[in-house]
Parts: sequence; structure tokens; C-alpha cells
Amino acid sequence: MKILLTGANGQLGQCFQDRVPDDWDVWATDTSELDITNNKKVLKAVETFKPDIIVNAAAYTAVDKAETEIDIAKSVNEDGPRNLAIAANRYGAILFHISTDYVFDGSSTTPYLENDLTNPLGIYGKTKLDGEKAVITNSPTAIIIRTAWVFSEYGGNFVKTMLRLGREKKELSIINDQRGCPTYAGDIAQAIIEMIKIKTSCGIYHFCGDKEVSWYEFAEHIFKKAVDANIISRLPSLNAITTDAYPTAAKRPSYSSLNCTKMKVIGINPSNWRYALENVLAKL
Repeated sequence: MKILLTGANGQLGQCFQDRVPDDWDVWATDTSELDITNNKKVLKAVETFKPDIIVNAAAYTAVDKAETEIDIAKSVNEDGPRNLAIAANRYGAILFHISTDYVFDGSSTTPYLENDLTNPLGIYGKTKLDGEKAVITNSPTAIIIRTAWVFSEYGGNFVKTMLRLGREKKELSIINDQRGCPTYAGDIAQAIIEMIKIKTSCGIYHFCGDKEVSWYEFAEHIFKKAVDANIISRLPSLNAITTDAYPTAAKRPSYSSLNCTKMKVIGINPSNWRYALENVLAKL
């Protein structure tokens, strides 16, 4: 099995490399090794390496900065996936493309299904949705995995931010009216590996955490477990606030839980993020 991995230095990319079977040949690339926004370079790389599978874990994820860095977000989140899809289709590879809960507007009150109406609120979500469309148009065998609220022992994420702020401040205000499902990047990586092994059919799949929370509730759990693990010495005082009290450049969906039934049908369970969090804290 030959795998071309993009975004190798991101959370998912590093977790994927940690878990990939020893007998699989993985070419792990970052931007310096393979610029996915350059069509000619992508075609040449795929033609030369001849991967069975392409895993696109590369993305522009700076949600607020995307509102002003529109061209960069579009280039990475739409043009890059299109280039990979074209190359995958031309040279017979199966593309796994990672997308996001931000393709939805948050108006639902029940977890989103794969075929529910999309309506992104900001540039990040729009470019990710356009990337999905580009993949579907150019690679009919592709698999798209939407996920949400990703955390891990690698890179920057909400868990690490909370730990840093918990050490620095005695009191924190956390948004309590945005709800979703935290997802461990290592569980996403393992899901992709299992999908490769069982030769999963093409299409869109949802994969996220198994328990819905608000950011405030997520923070509460993080701090409790961090104190238990002696990572921080005390519990900070937490104030639950509304989204309106913490204005940001980009509007976020107030509800973005994903329905993972389609994944369960093929034998892959959602991310047990509470168990994963304890393991991440132990590594940190």
C-alpha cells in the first residue's frame, strides 16, 4: 500500500503517521515538499510516486484570518483539493479528503447528516465546501470525511489553549452557546486507516466525537482532568458567556454536531474524546 499524505505536520498528519501500518509505504509531505496549490507539481508528484491512496490532511484552518485572507484560504482549501482530485483520477489513486462541520450554518437542532443542506457562515466554511465540490467533480471515487473540534497532542488546539490559559489566569470566560463534538485527531487517523483496509465506498462521511458539549462544558472537562493529572495545580474559575459577548471576525455555527451513523454502519465508531483526552494529557 502506497500512501501520499499531505499536511504531514498538522494534527491529523502527525497522528496518521503514528498509526499507519509498518508495511505501508507513506510519503509524508508538507508545503515545502509538495505545494498542493500548484497543479503541475501535484500531477508530477502523483505520476512519479504512483500512490494507491492520497490522504489530504492539508488545510487553511485560521477561521478568523480567512475573512481577510480570502485568496489564501481559497487556494489551499479549494484549489489544492481540486488538484489532488484531478491527479488521483488521472493516475488511479483514491483520494481521502478531510472537511469540516463549518460547511453547515448551525440552524439545526439535531446532528447533521451527510446529505443535509450546507450553508457556511464564513470564508473558511465556504472554501472548505467549495473544496468538497471540487473533489466530487474531479474524482468520482473520492471519500470526503467531515469532522469537527479537532484536538491532539500536536500543534495548536483548544485543549492546549485551555491548559495555557489555566496556568496563566485564575478566571476564564468560555462560550456556552455553541455546541458540537470534540474529536481526537488520532481517532480520525485510525478511521481513515480502517476505511482504507476495508475498501470503503466513495462518498461523504461524518466522523466526530461521541458526546456533544458546549465549549464551556469541554473546558470544564479539560480542567478537571488536567488537575487530576497534575498538569495544572488548581481549577480556574469559569464563567459561561454567550457568543455575542465574545465577538470574532468570522461567525461560527451555534450547533455543529455531526451524525456518524453512516460510519457506524461500516463498523467505525465515533471518537471517544473523553478517553482520548486523558491519553493526550498524559502525553503532554
